[in-house]
Amino acid sequence: MNAAIARFAEAVGTSSFGQWASGSALAYPVANVLHLFGLILLVGAIGIVDLRFMGAFRTIPVAPLYRSLIPIAIAGLIVMVPSGGTMFASDATTFAGSAVFRLKITLIAFALINAVAFHILWRKRIEHWDDAPPIAGRLMAAGSLLLWLAIGGLGRMIDYS
Repeated sequence: MNAAIARFAEAVGTSSFGQWASGSALAYPVANVLHLFGLILLVGAIGIVDLRFMGAFRTIPVAPLYRSLIPIAIAGLIVMVPSGGTMFASDATTFAGSAVFRLKITLIAFALINAVAFHILWRKRIEHWDDAPPIAGRLMAAGSLLLWLAIGGLGRMIDYS
């Protein structure tokens, strides 16, 4: 672990928030449940959308599915940020020292970059996706699905690393 990450983790862990998160009997378990709930919302919604972009469920038009489920995926992500932050703060130096945790954070960055890039590149073509789905867009959707599934799996593996 590099020195900057170690200093950041130490600062988070010794902050009043970190002290509360590590000292509360409920903070970590509640944050963990909320994090799982957020993951279900995120991966459930984005997974269906990604599968549709990849060519599954062809009887369902892409555009209304996208408009309906992306807000649910975003809501899941919004739930996951503070709950994940609470779990991190409860034992920041241990989490920061975990290679699995650092890989998870790295993959989150890639998944978010992929999501923003997808939106920028394809948002104007969503209405016509059913007629001519671009191969690059399908590959980005597959990458999205694989990234979010890997992130969820790594999150579960942190406790065992």
